[in-house]
Amino acid sequence: MTRKNALLGIALTLGFLVSACATPKVVNVQKIGDEDLNCEQIREQFAEAQDFEKKARREKGATGTNVAAAVFFWPALLATYSNIDEAVNAARDRQDRLQKLAAKKDCKI
Repeated sequence: MTRKNALLGIALTLGFLVSACATPKVVNVQKIGDEDLNCEQIREQFAEAQDFEKKARREKGATGTNVAAAVFFWPALLATYSNIDEAVNAARDRQDRLQKLAAKKDCKI
């Protein structure tokens, strides 16, 4: 194997690891039309934000991809965990916003 082929193999492997790392969706904390939501819609949005938070937290575990990233390319794992933290925080902030909106409209979540 030539040096050029070896470097290409390493680059492709690193590219795969980076692209395969967990990237949970980061929800928007504030959405256009939030103020117009009725109580049922607020409850639905709140449940959705809770679901996003749960999914993001599951990504933080020792998945095969995360273990491979830790062994072969630890900066990818750091980026993954940073994204997970961002997703969890955004989901929590969304829930807080919806709770305040529900209280303002006398809705129960």
